[in-house]
Order: sequence, then C-alpha cells, then structure tokens
Amino acid sequence: MIVNRPARIRATIRVPSDKSISHRALILNSIASGKATVESLLESDDVRSTAACLVAMGARIDWPEDSGTAVIDGLGLHGLFEPGDVLNCGNSGTTMRILTGLLAGNQFLSVLSGDDSLRQRPMARVIRPMREMGATIFARTGDTLAPIVIKGGGIRGMTYESPVASAQVKSAVLMAGLFAEGETVVVEPAATRDHTELMLKAMGADIDRTGNSVTLTPPGRLAALGMRVPGDISSAAPWLVLGACHPDAEIRIENVNINPTRTGILDVLHAMHANVELGEQRMVGGEPAADIVVRSSSLQATRVGGDLIPRAIDELPLLALLGACAEGETVVADAAELRVKESDRIETMATALRPMGLQVVERPDGFSVQGRVPLAGHRIDARGDHRMGMLAAVAGALASGETQIENDAVTVSYPGFWQDLARAASGDATFAR
Repeated sequence: MIVNRPARIRATIRVPSDKSISHRALILNSIASGKATVESLLESDDVRSTAACLVAMGARIDWPEDSGTAVIDGLGLHGLFEPGDVLNCGNSGTTMRILTGLLAGNQFLSVLSGDDSLRQRPMARVIRPMREMGATIFARTGDTLAPIVIKGGGIRGMTYESPVASAQVKSAVLMAGLFAEGETVVVEPAATRDHTELMLKAMGADIDRTGNSVTLTPPGRLAALGMRVPGDISSAAPWLVLGACHPDAEIRIENVNINPTRTGILDVLHAMHANVELGEQRMVGGEPAADIVVRSSSLQATRVGGDLIPRAIDELPLLALLGACAEGETVVADAAELRVKESDRIETMATALRPMGLQVVERPDGFSVQGRVPLAGHRIDARGDHRMGMLAAVAGALASGETQIENDAVTVSYPGFWQDLARAASGDATFAR
C-alpha cells in the first residue's frame, strides 16, 4: 500500500466488532445449552480461526461468509469431542491461549498449532496453570512454544496468582475452571479486560470479581447468550490518533465498546489534552458502548505506565505518534509485554518510524519519544503484524511525501481498514495498491 497525507480528514466510521468479545461469544456459546444468535460478529481471520477449531470438535456454528451473524447451537459443557486433526489457530494468540484452557477441561487428546508467527509466541504462561490444575500438557522448546499437546480432564480448582497481567491467561484458567472440581480463583497483578467474566455471568455462572481477584464456582450448565457485538476500541484507536494528530481532522466513530478495562487509550488522550468527546452511553450485549468524536488537537506529552498498561496494551505503539505530535517527551513504561506480541512491537515500531524522523529511544519495557518532530514518508515493513500495519498507515497519513507499507496484515482484525482510510481522506488520493 502507498499512503500520502491528506489535506483534510472528515469521516463517520463504524469500526469492526470487538475481536475479544467475538472470540468469547463463539467459544462460550458452543459449550452452552440452547441456541444463540450473535449479530455483528467480527469477520476476521482470527475469529474465523476460533470458529474453525470449534467446528473441528463438533460445535454447531452457522456463520455464512460476510453475513455478520452467527447462529450457535450449543452442545452443553461436555458436548465437544476429540478432533481428528491438529487444531489450526492461524495467527491468533487469543484462540490458542483460551482454547488451551477449554481443552484442559475436556477428557480427550488435542493438539493446537498455528502459523510461523504464532509458533514463536510465549505459551508457558497458559501451560503452567493448566498443569497445576491437573491437565497433562506438553509443548515445544521446554513447554514454552506451540504446538501444544493436551490430554485434558481431572481438573482441580485452585487459586492462581498470575505473574503477568493478561486477559488471555485469566480466561484460559477460568475456561478450565468451568470443568474443575472446586472453585477457581485468579489473582492478577493488575486488572485486565473482563469480557470473559461479564459473559459468563450473563450466561448464569457464579462468578465474582473483587479488586484484581476473580472467583468462579463451576456451573452445571451455561445458558446460551444472544448478543450484538459492539465496535472494537483497538480498531478505533488508529482513528483516534489520526484525528488528534492531523492538523485538519474530525472523525466520528460509532458504537464503540467503552468497557473501562479497555479504555486506557481514552485516558491517555485525555491526559494529553486531546479533543475527544464521548456520546451518550448505552449497553450492547452487556457491555457499555458510545459514539466517540475526535478532532485536531494541541497535544501535551505524558507518561504512561502502571495499571494503565493492561488497559491499553494493543494501542501502546500508537502512542509513539501521539508523542511525536505533542509538546515535550512522552514516555511509555511497564510494557515489556509488547515484546512478545505478533512481533516485538517496541522494536518493530521504532525500526519503522525512525527513518520517518521519529526521535524514539527503546527501553526493555517501553520507549520514549521527543515531541514536535515532523515525519517524512518512508518504506515500512509491518512484518505481518496487523497492529503495526495500521500504525504504519496512520504514520503515512501524518507524514510528508509518500509512505510505502509492506506486509500490513490488517485483515487479521480490520478487513475494511483501507477503504475507511480512503473515505476519511475526503477525496484526496491517500492510498493505492
């Protein structure tokens, strides 16, 4: 893709549905009792990977291509059966980690694998608690990397103090806890997104959150839960940054999930004095949602760290662009988790944006950026990481000259991203294949 800076940005955008909720709606309704209709399900490679894995274990999911609506006829808690082949998670870490928990609770043999990128991402963080709960589980390279081999069953409830603030780890333990003998408690170092807890509660599970601790009592059944999935704030984030940084912009993003465990990016924007407004809040599928309007802003640098990090983990690389447009030095700390995403997102971001003029210093757990630095177009390799692909597009739309983007992979989470960028440019020639 080739991107140039548009002179003016005006758009009303409906971003793709929330990816985290879409994964969980498929998984939990597949083991629920009853039939659920899930509307506005995210049509992306990652979510399709989850659906394909579940179907391979007997799940009844009717989800026609490009329909946006899936009908899931639940099998009940013990209705899945042993797959006849390796379960392919594609590029989706969410699929692999949450299914590890689900499969640990089922008394059959399964193998989880994925593409080259996924097979290099850390899996010890979910393997360790599954083994402590009683599952027989092995993986490559000293039980750290996929493929993961699981012989499930015999799960015992436990109190697990997670060393990392990860919603995927928490969800995996809770999934295994659905099949456990006794209650399961997960204690996090910092609160992470709570979509699994909210959905389980809505489906009738006895689940309670107190501070950073979540307690689950195994249910006899889960009731099927129909819903309309709200928009994903991680997909809204590139537009929020583009609108705040561009000198002549106004972007309205409709029906975005504003669950407080996910809105760290909004807190950062407010701290940087961005011109961002939230419309009237409403509940969508048990989750709060609102329209968000962002306009060109005079930004001030800030420091981001601590408990805010898990609430903005996927959006943190975009803060480099906010920092470049702000007055002063912007610092991101306590974010070592960025090193083990689809790519090392600290190194990938810095390597991509330095040739464009960004003054960025990498740190083991984050980065710092000097503000008021103009960007110039350059070639960017997004390394097959969808978040880096969208970061590169926003950088190109803010930079002088032409930016060429390779290996953008944005279809993983946002299939219509390039079309939305073209519309936002108000007729300017912002991109070409």
